[in-house]
Amino acid sequence: MFSLVIAGALGGWHFLKQPKNADQDHVDSVEVTLGDLEENVTAQGKLEPKEYVDVGAQVTGQLQKIYVKIGDNVQAGQLLAQIDPRIYAARVAADEANIKNLQAQLAGQQAQVVFAQQQYDRNRELLQSKGISVQDFQNSEFTLKNAKATAESLQAQIEQVQSTLNGDKTNLGFTKIFASMDGTMVDQKAREGQTLNANQTTPTILQLAKLDTMTVRAQVAEADVMRLRSDMPVYFTTLGSGERRWQGTVRQILPTPEVINNVVLYNVLVDVDNRDRQLMTGMSTQMFFVLGKAEQVPLIPVNVLGPRQRNQDQNDGHAYQVKVLTEQGPQDKIVQIGLRTRRFVQVLAGLAAGDRVQIPAGKEDKAKNRKKDQGYPGAGVPRL
Repeated sequence: MFSLVIAGALGGWHFLKQPKNADQDHVDSVEVTLGDLEENVTAQGKLEPKEYVDVGAQVTGQLQKIYVKIGDNVQAGQLLAQIDPRIYAARVAADEANIKNLQAQLAGQQAQVVFAQQQYDRNRELLQSKGISVQDFQNSEFTLKNAKATAESLQAQIEQVQSTLNGDKTNLGFTKIFASMDGTMVDQKAREGQTLNANQTTPTILQLAKLDTMTVRAQVAEADVMRLRSDMPVYFTTLGSGERRWQGTVRQILPTPEVINNVVLYNVLVDVDNRDRQLMTGMSTQMFFVLGKAEQVPLIPVNVLGPRQRNQDQNDGHAYQVKVLTEQGPQDKIVQIGLRTRRFVQVLAGLAAGDRVQIPAGKEDKAKNRKKDQGYPGAGVPRL
């Protein structure tokens, strides 16, 4: 099951900069400090080529030869494999012989048509001079029509066999399998000498892929997918990549979810440049969808926030009540909150750097335990 978090830029392996007084959670108040903050949604994903094609066999037969190896770069139109063509070549030869036979019969029948036409014309003239009987004239007329009908039948048979010949020539051509695009051979499904049966399903011989651009298929929980959008910036890491981060943007959020162990997950596609060929098919990724980022802004810990004041929200800010320490003692004040992580929030209005905010009663113990899970990737965050 894939984990999903909203992480901040203020602690743990993915934080940018920690406020100076973030370690004062054990006291009753904290100071508003300046720092960098990043709000994101995290998810796990798998790498796959953006463009690939499964090359299959369209005819049944023995696979005689594969001309490329895994890892070879191929060009569109290049010969990839050969299926035994003898059966299909024999069918083509039989069709061609059948056509020749029918054409010969048609030539003889067309001669019969010419002869019958001459007899008919002669008898018609003799009938006018009463040189022949009506019966003889009708017989010649019947012979002519019958000869023409037989010739038309032979012509139709030739067209039928020609159609069969065209199909058999096409199947003969399918015994040579060519690349449909430029790419790299990344997988081989069949071996030389194997018999391929294309009668029910198309058997796959090999797979071609363009590896210069890869796609990450990330699975995002339904609770967070509505926060994502197309063209949103994303970065991710892979196992063994060290400190390297790959940058990309969201290409598409697929509308149909997958349900895994009763958890609804949506596939989000992210394209990334791979011209250095460091990314490979099937690699696992840790994704960070950047919802927002701010640098050197006033920050306070999440645990100092008091009750939510929705009726006082302003612009993009969310209103909360906090207790500010003044010379006259703690005073209630409304602050506008922007970006939010599991540990810190950005102050848009109501507080300035150097102000001190009281930790509400009952949250001091939670503040002491916050550091225990600051880098734990499965921790959630309250919704605004």
